[in-house]
Amino acid sequence: MNQQQFVEALKEKGIDLNPEQLQQFNRYYELLVEWNEKMNLTAITDQPSVYLKHFYDSISMAFYVDFSKGQSICDVGAGAGFPSIPLKICFPQLQVTIVDSLNKRIQFLTHLSEQLKLTNVHFVHSRAEEFGQNPKYREQYDMVTARAVARLSVLSELCIPLAKVGGQFVAMKATAAQDELSDAKKALSILGAEKIQEYSFTLPVENSERSLFVFNKVKSTPKKYPRKPGVPNKSPL
Repeated sequence: MNQQQFVEALKEKGIDLNPEQLQQFNRYYELLVEWNEKMNLTAITDQPSVYLKHFYDSISMAFYVDFSKGQSICDVGAGAGFPSIPLKICFPQLQVTIVDSLNKRIQFLTHLSEQLKLTNVHFVHSRAEEFGQNPKYREQYDMVTARAVARLSVLSELCIPLAKVGGQFVAMKATAAQDELSDAKKALSILGAEKIQEYSFTLPVENSERSLFVFNKVKSTPKKYPRKPGVPNKSPL
């Protein structure tokens, strides 16, 4: 997917990029490749693949979820900034917080946001489990999301405690999404979330499968969750 195809594909979905936003994506790509030589941010570095598998894929969430209200979003384990930075470029009114356990990635994201002149973007170096127990962040966000971080049963414990009651947890998934959803039923119930929407679609060009699950936070998460770092992964709910 070249830049022109990227623009046209988004336009078909009702997202019109202005020249400044296009320049931001262009600079994002340059910095991603430049920093990737120093540290492992992504295995995908050729431009058509980055535009499709990182930028377009991240923005695909906005085809199903309304971001026009300028919500506060927390992106757990965003790595090189996906999905929240591409969403922030398209919807500048969003208030974005990214938490990641690797300080080098936080350094990259801080530099990236300065270069792209992004405002209302915050980066926190922390394990997701500790972040979710911090009163400053716990149950503070309109929406919590993650992409390619962990299985849904584990991801739910890292993300749902951060969503405010009445807020949403949105999980982006590729293959085996239904199996993950079945495995996560108990965790979702314990943590206070209910599935309200489910979408399946394919990425253009390569036709790879994607699933999007939208959960409403219906009640406060019990204080003991998330458990200590590493425990959710070792013993999913």
